Amino acid sequence: MSNAPRSPQAPHPPLKGGQLGMGTLALSLAVFMNVLDSSIANVSIPAISGNLGVSPQQGTWVITSFAVANAISVPLTGWLTTHFGQVKLFLSSILLFVLSSWLCGMAPNIEILIAARILQGAVAGPMIPLSQALLLGSYPPTKSSMALALWGMTTLVAPIMGPLLGGWISDNYSWPWIFYINIPVGLFTAWATWSIYRKRESAIKNLPIDKVGLALLVIWVGALQLMLDKGKELDWFNSGEIILLTVIAVIGLIYFVIWELGQDHPVVDLSLFKGRNFSAGVIAISIGYGLFFGSLVIMPLWLQTQLAYTATEAGKVMAPVGIFAIILSPIIGKILPKVDARKVASTAFMGFALVFFLRSHFNTDVDTATLLIPTLIQGAAMSMFFIPLTSIILSGQAPEKIPAASGLSNFVRIMCGGMGASIMTTIWDSRSTLHHAQIAENTGSSFPNFVQTVQGLMQQGIPEQGAYAIIDRTINIQASTMAATDIFWMSAYMFIGLIGLVWLTKPKKSAAPVDAGGAH
Repeated sequence: MSNAPRSPQAPHPPLKGGQLGMGTLALSLAVFMNVLDSSIANVSIPAISGNLGVSPQQGTWVITSFAVANAISVPLTGWLTTHFGQVKLFLSSILLFVLSSWLCGMAPNIEILIAARILQGAVAGPMIPLSQALLLGSYPPTKSSMALALWGMTTLVAPIMGPLLGGWISDNYSWPWIFYINIPVGLFTAWATWSIYRKRESAIKNLPIDKVGLALLVIWVGALQLMLDKGKELDWFNSGEIILLTVIAVIGLIYFVIWELGQDHPVVDLSLFKGRNFSAGVIAISIGYGLFFGSLVIMPLWLQTQLAYTATEAGKVMAPVGIFAIILSPIIGKILPKVDARKVASTAFMGFALVFFLRSHFNTDVDTATLLIPTLIQGAAMSMFFIPLTSIILSGQAPEKIPAASGLSNFVRIMCGGMGASIMTTIWDSRSTLHHAQIAENTGSSFPNFVQTVQGLMQQGIPEQGAYAIIDRTINIQASTMAATDIFWMSAYMFIGLIGLVWLTKPKKSAAPVDAGGAH
């Protein structure tokens, strides 16, 4: 039963001229603001914790609360869209995001800040999938790849800009401004969206609410996200709390899948995974994103903790990744309709493999130029990563399925990003400990080189215990570097393996973005 003036079979015509430009800008800014906010607070935790008088561990709940609420709401996009319509839902999300950003900045204590971040994460969920669906419906079918390219640029640049901008604001202003900057951007986006899209609402259906499915989703996703965010802090499975969260997440997921597959109107449409393009495409983009995001966490940590880089210097090493991503994305968008998307995605994975092979040869004496070369290549690979894989995932989907498909694929990708970061930092710690133990086997009075080094340091006026401490620090740096290169080496081979997954798909010539013009 539809309340909309148009049926899904009667799509709105593409936008033209100034309206198309304004619509693209507004939707891209909404995505940029959203993705930026998921990473901008990370570097500001010390400032927030100090200002509100709490420990850094308590301060990390500012990140965790947003991540949990966001992870739950993203896969609900398709279901919410059928109830409220794409434009109303998107506009409401933006306005509530602005309100929650203001509440975050005004928060007088950590409890109110966390509550505001929960609201912010929850309303941010539908924004990314809906911006993708609205943008695809704004362009003619022949230009759909260009629409994806423009959309993809913002998702590529924002995670890199977040820490840089957050650090700069925290250093030069006060931490509430990392939230206040959303207000003018959000209000402009809301005005532009309403001006252009208010007459392009999607069909609305009054379907029954799957309360059990919704409750199960909240339980298992919330438990999984908490486990990933707090695992390292609580020493993973040596903690009863982490074991309990894992059991809840696994059992909740099993019950959720069984329940949803038996529903006529599920809260998350898992039947999408029956499509080969969707399932293989989602797995490829999610594992690839997990490896990419994990490296995005490991690299700055390694530079700062082991090579004495400042946060700003580490940011400058990582920032050039956006250069080729921005330059090449429109070009990829233009050529994609003429070439096989699987070939472009395979090139991206080979590019990522090369990047990680180069990084696997890093050592403690690495110079800035050597650090920058893989970073620049990674930017080129990123431009060929999101666009073709998104095109494959949405290939052949019915127009009314686009928001659900986009929401579910983004959900899996975001969760894999979090898992990638957690797994990589854990492997880094364990491999660092292993390498430290192996190097330390060559120390002691029975090893002439060790004795000679200690004596040399003592001759410089350093006491014996101080000499041992210097050697231990040197071993720590070497062990940590070796552990990081182990991860890079492993990631390179995993990217090569993902190429095979891409070729399991069979994208149709009339790719989903082509059909997605009917999504509105």
